[in-house]
Amino acid sequence: MNLQHQIKTYRTSLQLTQDDLGDKIFVSRQTISNWENGKNYPDIHSLLLLSELFGISLDQLVKGDLDIMKELIGSNEIKQFTKLGNIFTTLFILFIISFAPLIHFFHTKGFIISIILFTITIYFAIKVEKCKKHNDMQTYQEILAFMNGEKLDTIVAGREKKKRPYQKAFLALGSALIAIIVYLVFYKLFALLG
Repeated sequence: MNLQHQIKTYRTSLQLTQDDLGDKIFVSRQTISNWENGKNYPDIHSLLLLSELFGISLDQLVKGDLDIMKELIGSNEIKQFTKLGNIFTTLFILFIISFAPLIHFFHTKGFIISIILFTITIYFAIKVEKCKKHNDMQTYQEILAFMNGEKLDTIVAGREKKKRPYQKAFLALGSALIAIIVYLVFYKLFALLG
């Protein structure tokens, strides 16, 4: 990892303390220390400020660390997508399972609770979709490759792009069908109970 050494070398060549450098690029001394010790990496804005301050290109500053930074960014995106996906899935299942009982037992209040839960579920669904769009993935195989940190070859990627409209339609129909079946099961169950 060269970046940590680069920052320290250029900082000392300009006779700047960590506090001085932090003041010039709008971060704390502790942040500079973490960068120089390799605990974390500067964000792109900080990298640009550092390269400008040191009078070198961004490429010179991060040479050798680009692959590591790409892996770090990729793993963070995978973690974020996984987290959002898990939250959305949990909320969706909770909404499907709780809709009929809430309305049956609590009537109007249950309907309002269901609408609130549905709204929160839709919020996370939109966040998942934005993440999928940002990473250009829609089909199951594209998502699976992304989750494994892999890229699809050109031929497979072309095939997957052709599947996108169909898979979205099947997903929407499948989700609606599951929701209807669960609702009808609960409806029949509550009708039998009383």
